[in-house]
Order: sequence, then structure tokens, then C-alpha cells
Amino acid sequence: MPQQPPVRSSAAPARRPDASMSLITNVMDHSLDDGYAEAAARKKALGESGLPRTLRSKLGLAGGLVLAALVVTVGAAQARVSAPGVAKERQELIDRIDRESDGADRLEKDVDRLRDDVGSRQRAALRDSGGSTAADLVGVLSGATAVHGPGVKLVVDDAKEASTGGDGTNPRETSGFSDTGRVRDRDMQRVVNGLWESGAEAVSVNGQRLTALSAIRAAGDAILVDNKPLVPPYTVLAVGDGERLSTRFQNGPDGLYLHALEENFGIRATISTPGDVLLPAAPSVIVRTARPVAAAPRTAQQTDKTEKTEKGTS
Repeated sequence: MPQQPPVRSSAAPARRPDASMSLITNVMDHSLDDGYAEAAARKKALGESGLPRTLRSKLGLAGGLVLAALVVTVGAAQARVSAPGVAKERQELIDRIDRESDGADRLEKDVDRLRDDVGSRQRAALRDSGGSTAADLVGVLSGATAVHGPGVKLVVDDAKEASTGGDGTNPRETSGFSDTGRVRDRDMQRVVNGLWESGAEAVSVNGQRLTALSAIRAAGDAILVDNKPLVPPYTVLAVGDGERLSTRFQNGPDGLYLHALEENFGIRATISTPGDVLLPAAPSVIVRTARPVAAAPRTAQQTDKTEKTEKGTS
């Protein structure tokens, strides 16, 4: 009988599809280095395995947020509790300021009343001594008494669009003026001096009577007359021959200066000659002068020290 050829078994293992990608398969199956694997096994054996670092950081952040929320909540609660106390203290401070302001107003009224009483007594004493005319003249010239009569009313105001700053090329800026459209203390000084020079007998600015002791100065953007701040517009009243006083002022150097401010910087000024203007008395015309202090007697110790110094120099 002829011998049959061997038959191959159909149950032979099939070849893996990724057999040609052994390197990639090895990387996927063994993603960790052997050293990392050994370290993880050792920590697991010692019971030192803990939370992953990412989860630990998340828990720390959550704890921080909870703590911050707690602090904010406590602060808000404390502010809510202390708010009535703060409001009460603020109201008490406002009430105290109001009381002090009322007291200052009462004292100022008392001062005005006493000043009027002193002035009336002085005029009565001079009238009794036969010097009524001289007393009236001195009172008018010194500003101690209120006066009224014909005169000039000059209203000076800032420009409609007063500008601040500049490039330094403006003559008012280089002369010490910062605002080209604002009336400055130097402007008011020239206006007042021009009225005096033109023949004014008495002058006031916004109700402040000017005397030989008056000063017109600046404090920031405000103009001070005898340390009292004024706000524009500035109303200047002058008692005198109205028409003559107005003409001489406008044709004089100070009137021309004011006209130049109108033309170049937009400062507004109007002048009129009312038949009767009223000027109040000056708040105070007390003249205070410095007096030398008498030398104190020298002590025996100072005398001995002086004698020793003189012997040493000789």
C-alpha cells in the first residue's frame, strides 16, 4: 500500500497582527521603567502609598478657598456689627461741628456789636470835644465807619472758558500766572490801586472794606482780602465823583491793563457809575506795632563769665 504524505494540523497558532510592531507593543505594555516599577512596589510593601500629588494639590486649593471665604464672612459680619457705632460717631462729630459753628457765629455777632458800640462812643467823645468833622473824616479815611455816596461799580469776572496750564509762551504764565483766563490777585491789586489813584475816597471788594492795613493775596486759586477768601465775580465799589473817577480810571495805566486782559484773555469787566453806593465799615482798624523788650538784668554768674572771657582775651 502506498504511504500517504503527512497532513498538517489546522490548529497551529495564528500570527499576531501587531507582530511587526514589537517596539510599540513593548512600550505600551511596559510604560514605566523598571526602576519606577520597583519603587512603586517597595512603597506599597512598606504601606507608604498616599494620595496622588494632583489630588493633594486640589484638596489644598479647596482648603485655601474655604479659609478665604471664612475670613471674608467674618469680616463682613464684624463690619455689619460695627456699622451702627461708626454711624453714631459720625453723627456726633457732625453735631459737634454744627454746635461749634453756631458758637463762632454768635461770637462774631458779639464782636460786631461791641465794635459798633466802641465806634459810637469814640464819635460821641470827639463830638463833645468839638472835633466832630475831623472825627468823621478820620473814620472815612481809615475805614472805621460805613460810607455811602456816588461812585463807581466795577465787576470783574473770569473768562467763560478759563483755561489751566499752557506751553509757557503766554506773558501771564511767565509772569507767575498759571491760569490765562482767571482773575488773579495781582490783577485785583492793580484795579484797586488804580481806583485809589483816580480819586476814590473809599473802596471795597465783595463787601470787604479796604484800609491802609488791607492786603490782597492769593491762596491757590482763591483771592484773599484781609485773609478772607472771595469768589468770582469780584464786585469793586468805590466812593467818589462817579463820572470823573470812571474816566480817569479807564484812561489810566491800570484801566488800560484791565482792558488788555479783556482783549487778550477773555476776562470780563463792566463799569458803571451808580448815584449811591454803600460801603461797610472795616472789621478791624487796630494798628499793632512791635515794641522792644527791656533787657533783663544780668546775673552774677553771667558777670563772672564775662570777666573771665575778657581776661582770657587780654
